[in-house]
Amino acid sequence: MKRFPLRSSSLFAAALLSYAVPQICQADAPPAFALASAPETIAPAPTVGTAPAAALELPLPIPLDATTLEYTDKNSDLWKRIRTGYAIPDLENQLVNNQLAWYSTRTDYILRTVQRGSRYLYHVVEELEKRGMPTELALLPFIESAFNPQAISTAKASGMWQFMAATGRDFNLKQTMFKDDRRGVLDSTDAALNYLEKLYGMFGDWQLALAAYNWGEGSVQRAIKKQQALGLPIDFQSLSVHMPNETRNYLPKLQAVKNIIGHPEQFSLALPKLENQPYFVTIEKTRDIDVRVAAQLAELPLDEFTALNPQFNRPVITGDSNTKILLPTDNAALFKENLSKWQGPLSTWSAHTVQKTERIESLASKLGLKSELLREVNLIPAKMMVRAGSTLLVPKSNKVPDNDISMEIAEKAQLIMEKTSTRQVSYKVGRHDNLAGIAKRYRVSIADLKSWNNLKRENVAHGQTLRVQVPFVTQVSHHTPLATRHIAAAPKVVYRSAAPVRSNGKSMIAHLKNSRKKHS
Repeated sequence: MKRFPLRSSSLFAAALLSYAVPQICQADAPPAFALASAPETIAPAPTVGTAPAAALELPLPIPLDATTLEYTDKNSDLWKRIRTGYAIPDLENQLVNNQLAWYSTRTDYILRTVQRGSRYLYHVVEELEKRGMPTELALLPFIESAFNPQAISTAKASGMWQFMAATGRDFNLKQTMFKDDRRGVLDSTDAALNYLEKLYGMFGDWQLALAAYNWGEGSVQRAIKKQQALGLPIDFQSLSVHMPNETRNYLPKLQAVKNIIGHPEQFSLALPKLENQPYFVTIEKTRDIDVRVAAQLAELPLDEFTALNPQFNRPVITGDSNTKILLPTDNAALFKENLSKWQGPLSTWSAHTVQKTERIESLASKLGLKSELLREVNLIPAKMMVRAGSTLLVPKSNKVPDNDISMEIAEKAQLIMEKTSTRQVSYKVGRHDNLAGIAKRYRVSIADLKSWNNLKRENVAHGQTLRVQVPFVTQVSHHTPLATRHIAAAPKVVYRSAAPVRSNGKSMIAHLKNSRKKHS
């Protein structure tokens, strides 16, 4: 996880960002995914879903009776509870053997994944049993993300269940400036099980439902039609000839993990005992609260707090009482007790709406902030200007109202940027010039001029030569939500020069030409 360096004590709050932004990674995939020695059957972390397609005329499944899967022995190990609910027919083929060979020689990877998943497994098993679904589906995040809710695949699928952005929206997973529900433990689990239920209803077969979860229901339906046209079987193994390698090996991976969890002694693996009790409880919030403050009140390390609350991708948690915070049971009691005694501010962050398109350095100067902080907190790359109407997260100060961020802003905030490039010109200071006037002429900030010329004060001398970076602006028409880490390039860009304004009735363009002749 990226951690931004602290350049001064005023940037302390920026450290929170390293815990609040999504982690760009290959879902903590096993290292061998990238090695030539890995079996061909190991594929990168899969993505979830495609556009829905019309259901085929398949025999409808007999719904599982939820009561048959109810597990009441609360003193038992959670692993036993999972094994008791296995209900998907076993798959046996060479691909499964290959996956078993791979996983069984990497017990450190398995144990690391189990340790990470131990926070979430009880909740997932509970939700599966409520719906009467096979409990080996609780192991699916093992394949999807290695139980890393911060994981983002190369295809930009996110979270423990690896939802693509569009599929997430189809299942009511909000993706805004302040949170991404694809990473939220409760919301993403509910959406994933809803999706799996839907797929099972379409295909009447859990193996095909899993293939569709990875490949998309439309792709599975087309493969079924091809098989039916040839009079061939439509089970997973028969359909696998039409599947890409990733999907062909998707169920074998789950089967391999299922086998290892089912009989760990056969693989010389000692699984840690998992208590058959909830790991976390939910806490309602009524005011904005900093991630750092929430973790402090709960007496939790910041990384443990964000492991349970990975959906919050800014250093402040916004929203009303419908916004839930997850905490270990014991820490929830500490949180409530400490909150009742808390005397300091709950939130040190506010939202600022940009009134006109300008550089971050200029905005930071107006707000009395360091430009580095403004860039880091809002994930703004270098050489990017912020367009009018954008929303920025800024520390509260005497220049920023001490109010909670409204629900409207929290839900609709966007960051719109323009990419800038510059060319350097020289300017010779005239007898009546001052730094403010020169900055205005070239449409740059005083802070920029001081930085480019290593000036400590705003005084300039007659005849002094200043370096000025004149911007060329690439208009980016793509409106990127602030929750998106990467800036997508628009398919069409238009370049324009930022022309200086007129001064004393003379065009500064002529002055630029003269300056180039004198100082180039």
